Amino acid sequence: MVEGRLVHHVRIRGRVQGVGFRAWVAEMAGRLGLDGWVRNRRDGSVEAVFAGPPERVKAAVEACRQGPSLARVEDVEMMAAAEDPGRGFSVLPTV
Repeated sequence: MVEGRLVHHVRIRGRVQGVGFRAWVAEMAGRLGLDGWVRNRRDGSVEAVFAGPPERVKAAVEACRQGPSLARVEDVEMMAAAEDPGRGFSVLPTV
């Protein structure tokens, strides 16, 4: 955490692709005023980085445990964020 800015890297597993999860995450992050990114992974998971005020980042991670209505989240894993993503929120290509 740098100057009140928390950065969390999460991996979401379950039925999270083909259900609008990335768009839902981008919209939610925008509503919360967070920076970062979201992308699908070829293993069927969704990966995201959230950066911003600690209470808002924690709210985003908790929201990912539920996801959009068609999703079925089985697991949300938090990992150390390698770096701050900078400003803005992006939907990135699948890796």
